[in-house]
Amino acid sequence: MDRRSFLTSTIPSSGPGRVEVLPAPPPNGGLGAYTGAWTENEVIHLLKRTLFGATRADIAYFSKMDIQQAVDELLNPTAPLPDPPVKEYNTPANAQKPDAHIPQGTTWVLDPSTDGTVNSLRNSSFKKWWMGVMLNQDRSIREKMTLFWHNHFATETATIGNAQYVYKHHLLLRTYALGNFKALTRAVTIDPAMLVYLNGERNTKTAPDENYGRELQELFCCGKGPGSLYTEEDVRAAAQVLTGWKNDATNISSSFDLKRHHTGDKTFSAFYGNTVIKGRNTATAGDEELDALLDMIFATEEVARYLCRKLYRWFVYYDIDSTVEANIITPLADILRTNHYEIKPVLNVLLKSEHFFDVLAKGCQIKSPVDLVVGTCRELEVKFQPASEYITNSGLYSYLVNWANVMQQSIGDPPDVSGWKAYYQEPQFYEVWITSDTLPKRNQFTDTMIQNGYTFNGKKLWIDAAEFAKTLSQPGNPNQLIDDILKILFRIDLSAASKAQLKTDILLGGQSSDHYWTDAWNVYISNPGNTSNTTTIKNRLRDLLKYFMNLAEYQLA
Repeated sequence: MDRRSFLTSTIPSSGPGRVEVLPAPPPNGGLGAYTGAWTENEVIHLLKRTLFGATRADIAYFSKMDIQQAVDELLNPTAPLPDPPVKEYNTPANAQKPDAHIPQGTTWVLDPSTDGTVNSLRNSSFKKWWMGVMLNQDRSIREKMTLFWHNHFATETATIGNAQYVYKHHLLLRTYALGNFKALTRAVTIDPAMLVYLNGERNTKTAPDENYGRELQELFCCGKGPGSLYTEEDVRAAAQVLTGWKNDATNISSSFDLKRHHTGDKTFSAFYGNTVIKGRNTATAGDEELDALLDMIFATEEVARYLCRKLYRWFVYYDIDSTVEANIITPLADILRTNHYEIKPVLNVLLKSEHFFDVLAKGCQIKSPVDLVVGTCRELEVKFQPASEYITNSGLYSYLVNWANVMQQSIGDPPDVSGWKAYYQEPQFYEVWITSDTLPKRNQFTDTMIQNGYTFNGKKLWIDAAEFAKTLSQPGNPNQLIDDILKILFRIDLSAASKAQLKTDILLGGQSSDHYWTDAWNVYISNPGNTSNTTTIKNRLRDLLKYFMNLAEYQLA
């Protein structure tokens, strides 16, 4: 199956404008250890799935390792957690409670604020900061997993409002990114941001709110598959268990109030073995009943299967047929349960497996907007300013946040509690990223970045094609230059005929001899002051990269 077909299909003349896609088969192989070739091609595949883009420096770094060492390093971050966002905004004079006491360049994350204007500025600051963290990520899977959990335990800054809650929630996801799923679920359940988002702080014995009790089972733990047979009674019982939690905006925390708690027994269905959670009437009732609820839910086998399907779709492919379910999902779920819901053992087996490195697993994902934006900047070595110029960098990060947003992935604000449709909406899955509206915007983004770029505070954000070419092995050899670029940018190679035609039309300007480019490149290196030659080199490299990034293959990871 030619996986490029998703962009060469016809666009329907009516409806939402989604590009129709023919389904491709899932990868082959099982979870046995991969023992095939370990070349740059395999390294790049691993990095594009576990990082946002594969930079030349990262490729060189991990190519010195074997597969075991590479995956082990990716799964064991040594870099500290990123410093929190700082105040880079100017609070308008009309704010009811301005935060003038927070100096520019210092963090606002521990400063409580009930001012809507201030919180709006801070939530915007958080998004810009997060974009910067992804752009400057360490050599580990932590950032990809942080976004995974943000999609899994989806919340929206626009609904939460309180920027301190938003940051604290995000810090929770990053801290637990490679930790224990059950422990993370417990922490999220009483996290201030989630208590606001799904009405947990309004859930009392006199007015039980079923919102979180439902999503805990339907979206966070059990899913909606045929093996998930919880009932409406289970939703109501879970809501009663979770009554009594409230937020403290001053201390940016949550606490349990026994007076608001339903102290009676809670009875669950046969799906949960007809479990009865004993009602408690002490100050620790909230914690004890929450632990009992999670023990009951996580005792069901469906929890492990559901999470492993989500991890599979995030890192491998969206199509889970009966063979993948039996050979990949079920044994991964067994690993998850055997390891008491620790995430790392599951990823360790999956990322070292023959299935993950199967030829059909390469280039079978459509890049998310965040992957496209961040990966483009990282792989083509877009330069930002030193950390001391935080105001300028925040403006540049904001530009990228906005681009991801117009392509339908607003970090911090997924469409709803289910997360982004690309990871759950059957049968399209990733295909929903590409529509008659978003595809032109993807091309517009890369066109802008390679042509004029974006300037903020006098600093330009752009892809310098000539400087990027200098980092490649033989930029004066037009054939090797094209191969080196495509190795980084594409997961599906172009045909030899296509490469030859592009070389002739773009690099050689219609000439037949490779020496035409080689000579021009050598003059550019030795005499960059030769304006005419330098302009020719830069324009042709720009046009080559622009063409590559407009091809269907560039949308695949």
